Amino acid sequence: MISATLEQTMRDETSVESLRHELVNRYGAPTSAVRVVRAPYRICPLGAHIDHQLGPVCAMAIDQAVLTAYAPSASNEVRLSSLDYPGEVRFRLDDVPDRQPGDWGNFPRGAVRVLQKNHDLGTGICGVTAGRFSAGGLSSSAAVSVALLLALEDVNGLDVPREENILLGQGIENEYLGLHSGILDQSAILLSKQNHLTLIDCQSVQYRLIPSHPAMPPYSILLAFSGLTKALVGTDYNRRVAECTEAATILLNAVGRDIDPAVLRRVSADEHADNQKLLTGAPALRAAHFFSEVDRVTKGVEAWQQGDLEAFGHLMSDSGVSSINNYECGSPPLVDLYEILIKTEGVYGARFSGAGFRGCCVALVQRDAGPDVAEHVRREYAQRHPDLAHDAPAVLCHSDDGARIL
Repeated sequence: MISATLEQTMRDETSVESLRHELVNRYGAPTSAVRVVRAPYRICPLGAHIDHQLGPVCAMAIDQAVLTAYAPSASNEVRLSSLDYPGEVRFRLDDVPDRQPGDWGNFPRGAVRVLQKNHDLGTGICGVTAGRFSAGGLSSSAAVSVALLLALEDVNGLDVPREENILLGQGIENEYLGLHSGILDQSAILLSKQNHLTLIDCQSVQYRLIPSHPAMPPYSILLAFSGLTKALVGTDYNRRVAECTEAATILLNAVGRDIDPAVLRRVSADEHADNQKLLTGAPALRAAHFFSEVDRVTKGVEAWQQGDLEAFGHLMSDSGVSSINNYECGSPPLVDLYEILIKTEGVYGARFSGAGFRGCCVALVQRDAGPDVAEHVRREYAQRHPDLAHDAPAVLCHSDDGARIL
């Protein structure tokens, strides 16, 4: 039997060669000049929705990725196409268009904009990008952004540290796309290591790679897709961030501390407990989620270090409950999928991967039980949502290293 790791390597090699040929055919790039960057998707088992409040988060890169074949262009022009999205992105480095709503070209344009703030770019690229998943929840957009940053840096001879690339990737979202996100996605994509949990302190931008305990039982990562490719309701991402800011402002005022920046990480758990009565409505719920999630991250790291996947999984599932009740995210199909997962034998724990308005849930499952769990989840979900089942696979995968040029 072919091992899962070998099978993934074989698939990657086939995809890489196909993408190389596609680049040569589309843009006439010399074969010898073609390189490929691999930027993995990520999961966040614990630390949901608290990175923008500078909380600690746990993450892993997985062995599914965005692949981008690229080569230097003969000028300062950028030309990119995608196997997943229509149309070609084309612009000059000295004339980068503003954001265009709904256009995947925002990612390369944003990458050039943020890089040019502190680095000279004289050489453009031609490239072709592809990724298996784009339905949301796995940070495919951040993976594309990281891949393009690394490609642009490579052709321009730039040696940019991973820590700076994390902030550049965040800059694409914050400054160019207008999304008030934290550094979780970019950190997980750039820093992760196979068979490790990546603990990221979003306040200090420090991280630790925590290896799997020798006694930890074998596990697989299950991605259970909902079939939803568009959110049924507005995600209101920025509104929820604003509600966290409102909660932080009230709490910081209560303890007589400067409110700039007003983020919940600047409030201690004891200060929240003493003053939470001042919070009402959405800000109260958002703060309750933040402080309980920080506690789950702390306990989750301890459980991981002890090889206790049962405890770690329970914390994941509790995070899912708080995401639904306190952060008020999710859609009925994703909530159904979450409930199916946590009731399925062989599942350690599960939660939304992302906000839960579309995309998928992520679960840690017993390695030997993985195929049976995947089949059971597919079958149960199809009974509840037959209209979505045709586009709702359950995919088993594993942890992987962070982004790199192959």
